[in-house]
Amino acid sequence: MNDVSTGNKAPGFVKKPDHRVDLVREAGQRVRVEFAGTTIADSAEAITVNETGHGPVFYFPRKDVRMELMTRTEHHSYCPYKGDCSYWTLAANGRTAENAVWSYERPYDEVMGLKEYLAFYGSRVDAITAEPKR
Repeated sequence: MNDVSTGNKAPGFVKKPDHRVDLVREAGQRVRVEFAGTTIADSAEAITVNETGHGPVFYFPRKDVRMELMTRTEHHSYCPYKGDCSYWTLAANGRTAENAVWSYERPYDEVMGLKEYLAFYGSRVDAITAEPKR
């Protein structure tokens, strides 16, 4: 799922070329995120990211996420395989989950398919479910 190269190569793959970050679009699958009795994300276009040393993670296109329920935070992190990461706090029905959502807004070329996608910490939301698309 790589898009056009921008010359923004991931330095992690130079040091560990066997490390994998695979982006997979599951045809016919619908994925949802629930928090505080509210559906935060609902998508038939989520990407599953399978990365060496990590469990699979769903990434949702922004168009399928309730962005109005999130506030960008000052927290940032860095991945040598994906790039700089930004975070959001989630708020709904009087509950908040700080830094519960993240995104690689300028991902490295090797994972350019993550651009404009967001992921959720399963431990900070009530449920992340996947089911066959109807």
